[in-house]
Amino acid sequence: MSAAMAPARGRRDDPRETRLLTVDPAHGRVVDGRIGDLPRLLAPHDVLVVNDAATLPASLRGVAAGGAPIELRLAGEDEGGRWVGVLFGDGDWRTPTEHRPAPPALAVGARLGFDGLTATVVAVDPAAPRLVTVAFDGGEAEFWRGLYRVGRAVQYAYARAPLSLWDVQTAYAGRPWAVEPPSAGIPLSFELLVALRRAGVGLAHVTHAAGLSSTGDAELDRRLPLPERYWVGAPAVRAIAEARARGGRVIAAGTSVVRALEGAALAHGELAASAGVTALRIGPATALCVVDGLLSGQHELGSSHFDLTTAFADPGLLARAHEHAVQAGYRGHEFGDAVLILPRGMPGEREPDARRRRPPSTRRPSTSTTASASCSAFSP
Repeated sequence: MSAAMAPARGRRDDPRETRLLTVDPAHGRVVDGRIGDLPRLLAPHDVLVVNDAATLPASLRGVAAGGAPIELRLAGEDEGGRWVGVLFGDGDWRTPTEHRPAPPALAVGARLGFDGLTATVVAVDPAAPRLVTVAFDGGEAEFWRGLYRVGRAVQYAYARAPLSLWDVQTAYAGRPWAVEPPSAGIPLSFELLVALRRAGVGLAHVTHAAGLSSTGDAELDRRLPLPERYWVGAPAVRAIAEARARGGRVIAAGTSVVRALEGAALAHGELAASAGVTALRIGPATALCVVDGLLSGQHELGSSHFDLTTAFADPGLLARAHEHAVQAGYRGHEFGDAVLILPRGMPGEREPDARRRRPPSTRRPSTSTTASASCSAFSP
């Protein structure tokens, strides 16, 4: 069994210190480096797609009816303006989620209070009662003011200190959709993004509501990621089509970008400018339609994030890369080190013929969560 990777306990002062492990599926190798190596690892005409979602203060501590202490971690907003969330009992981030006491049993109609921000439980998941849907009182402006007044960043027990909201933002954060940071983007400074552009690498952005990574309930954790909303704009669709036309690769900065692009392609039969909600789960059986490579954090074996990476490379190679990273002292979780899964080898190297990527017109995305739909064109 592979040893667990030590977590990074806080955000680095200098993102250039982020280590980067490059996984080369074409040649079956792993290479150590730094995040600043990206401009030479990516090739001209490649396009790097980032998730520009800002991270919400999605942890709300309060009380249920009767005064029982609770924490509600928001998981995402539904189309009706209500919020899905996960309840915890007494305690805070200093206690590992799996050791937190269960929340009190709540029924539809139960009232929740968070220091002046109030809500009503409108749905309780029958299989996982801590997964609830709530409707906040008042109008939209009142909700947003209250959330930013009383909410805190979601964080976990490996952190060395309380996180500020700034700690969980990327340099290019925009719409406040994510409840945990789209952490693959944390080491992407403006300096590095400019260096990528100067190297001929294209940049594009989507918005994806990155969700919770842990719920404190093993059964519910197996359902992660929950359905999440996304937005893919016409500029991103055009940038991807142009990269493909020039022989470039589409590199997703984070698993949330993969879900956004592949989810949009699945919903429309092709990559189209669109907004929606995706329940797509990606794993080793997924034939990716849009994305060729992945820049991501270091994920533990068996996690839903690690499972997604197996769509890009042989699971055995990824397990070996993970073991190497553990032994070499890489750090995991949202402030940790990075991994780049790079198809077609390094720039200037010839990919073995037997492993060359099929033309985009023959790629098909996974459905379900398992049916296939063709994805042979781009429609801005």
